[in-house]
Amino acid sequence: MSLAEAKELGIDQFDVVLISGDAYVDHPSFAAAVMGRVLWDAGYSVGIVAQPNWRQAEDFQRLGRPRLFFGVSSGNVDSMVNNFTPNLKRRSSDVYSPGGALLRPDRAAIVYADRVHSLFPGVPVILGGIEASLRRFAHYDYWSNSVRRSILADAPADLIVYGMGERPIRQLALRLEKGERIGEIQDVPGTTVKEPVALWRGGSAQADLANGLKAAPEQDRRSGCLIIPGFEAVSRDKREYARAFALHYGEQDPFRGRAVVQPHPKTVIVQNPPAKPLSTEELDRVYELDYARQAHPSYRQPVPALEPVRFSITSHRGCFGSCSFCALTHHQGRIVQSRSEASILREAARLAEMPGFKGIIQDVGGPTANMYGMSCPRWTGLGACADKLCRADCHSLDKDHSRQVRLLRALLRIPGVRRVFIGSGIRHDLLLADEACCSLYLDQLCRHHVSGHLKIAPEHISRMVTECMNKPPREVLDSFRERFASASRAAGKEQYILPYLMSGHPGCTLQDMAELAEYLRDHHMYTEQVQDFTPTPMTVSTAMYYTGLDPFTLQPVHVPKDREKRIQRAMLRYREPENYELVREGLKAAGRGDLIGEGRSCLIGGRGARGGASLGASRGAERDARSGAERRPRSD
Repeated sequence: MSLAEAKELGIDQFDVVLISGDAYVDHPSFAAAVMGRVLWDAGYSVGIVAQPNWRQAEDFQRLGRPRLFFGVSSGNVDSMVNNFTPNLKRRSSDVYSPGGALLRPDRAAIVYADRVHSLFPGVPVILGGIEASLRRFAHYDYWSNSVRRSILADAPADLIVYGMGERPIRQLALRLEKGERIGEIQDVPGTTVKEPVALWRGGSAQADLANGLKAAPEQDRRSGCLIIPGFEAVSRDKREYARAFALHYGEQDPFRGRAVVQPHPKTVIVQNPPAKPLSTEELDRVYELDYARQAHPSYRQPVPALEPVRFSITSHRGCFGSCSFCALTHHQGRIVQSRSEASILREAARLAEMPGFKGIIQDVGGPTANMYGMSCPRWTGLGACADKLCRADCHSLDKDHSRQVRLLRALLRIPGVRRVFIGSGIRHDLLLADEACCSLYLDQLCRHHVSGHLKIAPEHISRMVTECMNKPPREVLDSFRERFASASRAAGKEQYILPYLMSGHPGCTLQDMAELAEYLRDHHMYTEQVQDFTPTPMTVSTAMYYTGLDPFTLQPVHVPKDREKRIQRAMLRYREPENYELVREGLKAAGRGDLIGEGRSCLIGGRGARGGASLGASRGAERDARSGAERRPRSD
């Protein structure tokens, strides 16, 4: 973080300097720490410039010119998601900054890259992290309500490392170390590069290439690549946008994915195939590096994002759930990569010896905790299926939960460890599909690993909406609720499900929201764990939101926007007095006036008093209060 620290380590010039929009926290949940440790482990010296003041050159110059390259990232979160609420209001704090201070610029990756490029001409600039990774193609940008070019066409950077990045970042460092110029490195899996249009177009093919239609065979510099509709086509034609999305979505597999080419007016964007997944041994090594699990000592205030994860353990990465609103398919991929039990136990033993550890491991998991150890025979050589998504009812998918049960039991036997929680949530449909182990897993979970409330993410219960979301239907949730309640009673504990729910998703109507509100009323599941759908780059749902089309079928999809979107969110929180008028408007528009009045089944009162709840709603609130249902806001 400083030249004084470098001098203590005997470093005159760093090999690599990483610039991040986050405070520097040396923890495996923070990307700059992982990339820095991985490069250091490979023999390279690494400096970190955390949250530089983009208005001052001195912040970018404080570690000097790196020998190999600058790595630039907005941080753990897309800067626009981090800086704005779903309603496009500026957030008042940033959990990735000391004291929650607002230190990150909008479109941070572009801003940082521009400053570095101007101050250190000739030094390679490599973009990475979630913001660059998910903006590697032309994309709909919710914050400007427009289609923006690939971030590589806007930022003065040489290439993007997309996805998790450990494998490609080491390859890039090695090739630069050997003397290759950055412009010559065009073929590293897990990177996106840009090339001059002149190298791709030829004579009469120029217009076709500009629209992403085809390239002249003699000019096709990458055999077998897929050319998708270009920026000019997708920015003026929503159907072409949807078609381009479906095409590049189908190539995000490390074993069968092809290079994807998207022409832009002044450059050609080329996504190389994704990097191969890390092996168990490689993943073990990454997470067993010598992380301090602390914020940099120069900070005088705590970094809020650290405390919920300080004593957590990452057991795996990747998720085959393919939820439409989630970008993991384009970032971590569908193939689950799990650490060995021995590695996780070693990490837990180290946690138990750390200052401040009070015997509680906050979480053991990944994107979905109970995908640990799951596999499919296709993943090791053929990749995930091209013609279908992974589903809980797939016979090829190994859904055995016994491996995680063994791991959880072993963790509880480590001296100094009193409790091990699963804070990252589980896929309830996967658990129910494992008939052989479902009861065993639920018993272990309910007796030892639930801190009063178990997080699951049904998101909705209306069939049309769950199909658009690619989430399991209501019947699966009903079955799981019964099994969980039974297991909790058997364990002698009063525990509850904490459901994550979403309003405003494409495909969702006011009638669907009324149906969801009734479900919450009937099952005493009213919660403030509510998320208003935010169209983030590179998700299926965002393609639906922008185009009004299912990108895979090109069939129309209802898209709630503006006032309807506000009404839908209010209907999910129908008990809040400030939402009364919006809920009333929504119920009337949905043809559900029967839910307005004084009856037990009514959601809101009908006497016209602003904020008036019905007698039934009030009694429901009392029942939920007695049941111990928490009201904690879900972070957007």
